[in-house]
Amino acid sequence: MVKVRIAPSPTGYLHVGTARTALYNFLFARKHNGKFVLRIEDTDVKRSTEEMVNVILDSLTWLGLKWDEGPFFQSDNLKRYQEIAKKILEDGKAYYCYCTQEEIEERKRIYQKTGKVWKYDRRCLHLKKEEKERFEREGRKKAIRFIIPEGKTSFHDLIHGEIEMNNSEIEDFVIMKSDGFPSYNFAVVVDDHDMGITHVIRGDDHIPNTPKQILLYDALSWDKPEFAHLPLILGEDRSKLSKRHGVVAVSYYRDEGILSEAFVNFLALLGWSPKDEREFFTMDELIREFDIKNVGKRGAVFDIKKLLWMNSEYIRKLSIEELMERIEPYLIKSELIMKDYDKGYLKNVLTMMKERLQTLRDLEKIGYYFFKDDYKYEGIEKILYEGIYENLSYYLKRIELIDEWRKDIIEKDLRIFCDEKGISTKKIIHPVRIAITGITFGPGLFEIMEILGKENVIKRVRRFLEFLKGG
Repeated sequence: MVKVRIAPSPTGYLHVGTARTALYNFLFARKHNGKFVLRIEDTDVKRSTEEMVNVILDSLTWLGLKWDEGPFFQSDNLKRYQEIAKKILEDGKAYYCYCTQEEIEERKRIYQKTGKVWKYDRRCLHLKKEEKERFEREGRKKAIRFIIPEGKTSFHDLIHGEIEMNNSEIEDFVIMKSDGFPSYNFAVVVDDHDMGITHVIRGDDHIPNTPKQILLYDALSWDKPEFAHLPLILGEDRSKLSKRHGVVAVSYYRDEGILSEAFVNFLALLGWSPKDEREFFTMDELIREFDIKNVGKRGAVFDIKKLLWMNSEYIRKLSIEELMERIEPYLIKSELIMKDYDKGYLKNVLTMMKERLQTLRDLEKIGYYFFKDDYKYEGIEKILYEGIYENLSYYLKRIELIDEWRKDIIEKDLRIFCDEKGISTKKIIHPVRIAITGITFGPGLFEIMEILGKENVIKRVRRFLEFLKGG
């Protein structure tokens, strides 16, 4: 049975690259009726936090990536790592290293002056018995290093094909650190073996680690999983995506109003090419269509503009009722509505604004005036003209007399008023728009006036007149 895993480290938020890797593992498992395992690699004790564990779990849940087993924590498995490291030692395939970091750095500095590339010089492999006994008496901390055999190590990558490395390029790497915790390359081999992982699907920045891990599998006479190394996600400058390109945490995009199904769809296309030119997929369609063989070797650019476009398309597909349900938490959190808000009013607002939304947070920015009237007047210099105060004052008296507050009646009355005054409609429409919204753009003015209601419109126009009078 196919069994894959995602193994994030709780030293930070779930990175979009890790999320894409998790998605591909999930799709691969579901495609082949396999298992998707969640493992938390928390052996970096100083930097790992419970808060980040919860953020990672929440992010995976938001993406809809339901794991079948776990979460398992590496920190719960220390005894097993020590047991396997002891076996490798007893088999003569590893040795204790008493070198301090300072000693290694000094030898490295001197060696590099020759222009050669440093790798650990096996000093502790050749220690005499007396030296070992002295270090033990001194209470020196010791790590365990794995002995790299001569020869070459190769493997078949499901994406990149055959990959080979000369073992001479690999140093005797640490498998157990002097603090008693395992190194990354050692822990993942033990975990993947014990969990029965059949396919390791991860970023191609791990390709250099794979020969080391294969050597450990061989040393332990364990069956090796298959490997597939995914292309990196790139920033717009085509370098590896990082914080300097913008926010890279999955939770940020959730908090900014990206729909989970849009984000999953977007991530799926960062490296994988469907057989046709389709761009929109449900999760079930992704499971059905996904094929690891159609994942490319070249990095894919994280295009925020495309993400926003895709998200806007998903928003348009929502019914007004679905959109209300999805947007409500954002509006409550931003204190634009209360928990007992007028659902009919919000429904009217969303019916008007739905086509303009790229995210669930956009209404807070471009539709703030539907909920609050403490806005500033932006772009007011564009609508000022001589006589604006008098014209708007007369128009205010006019709208106070409107009995049936409907957009068609409001529009007809305004046009009649402008004809009677001998002024162009823009001399009333533009000032009224900025008076009741604070901005110079947006949906149709008369639709906005109808939704806001007569009382609110009158109050806001009066406030604007006070502003003009005071200015």
